[in-house]
Amino acid sequence: MMPARGVSRLVAIIAVAFGCDRGPLAERAGRAQKALGSERLPPDVHPAADPPARFAVGRPATAAEIAAWDVDISPDGAGLPQGRGTPAEGASVYAAKCASCHGPTGGGQVGPPPLGVPAAPKLVGREPRDSFPFGSDPKLVKTVGNYWPYATTVFDYVRRTMPLSAPGSLTNSEVYAVVAFLLAENDVIAKTAVMDSLTLPAVKMPARDKFVEDDRKGGATFK
Repeated sequence: MMPARGVSRLVAIIAVAFGCDRGPLAERAGRAQKALGSERLPPDVHPAADPPARFAVGRPATAAEIAAWDVDISPDGAGLPQGRGTPAEGASVYAAKCASCHGPTGGGQVGPPPLGVPAAPKLVGREPRDSFPFGSDPKLVKTVGNYWPYATTVFDYVRRTMPLSAPGSLTNSEVYAVVAFLLAENDVIAKTAVMDSLTLPAVKMPARDKFVEDDRKGGATFK
């Protein structure tokens, strides 16, 4: 351990070294700063040019390209495509495309996750059915059956992001079928129900009344 007197002397040496050995770059910076203060620049220093209004990078997206990405579904069902599916059909799709991550019955990943990715969440489960204590107990597991507010946005999420290995690869009817399977497994719809663009928006999720719409406008009107 160095004595306090030695530490003070070392700090003083470092301060002198850095304070005195400014070098040519520091001196030039000092001269430039003085010149800027008098609204002049050294003869070999030039102000940066104004950036161009456009950088001419890329091109406008085509209508087809925009349509391929503009596939989000509103809570009221606006944007739902043609197609249909039943829980029985969805069970087959789920087994082939979803069970490897979410478990054979939607109970979440069992054992080490594939490819080292985090375990997929639980999808099926209605408990607790008689209350909504998620705000006071962060350890509670949220599922499609006990927390998700809209059946239509389950469709939206599955179509855009699943399966993890090939998001967006499911057909519209496959998505309707998988959603029907999840809703039936969560006791939200009958196992004989048919989900399509008309019936899916009519499904009322168990947690629907626990949410309120975000009516903020954003932008210049945001307060």
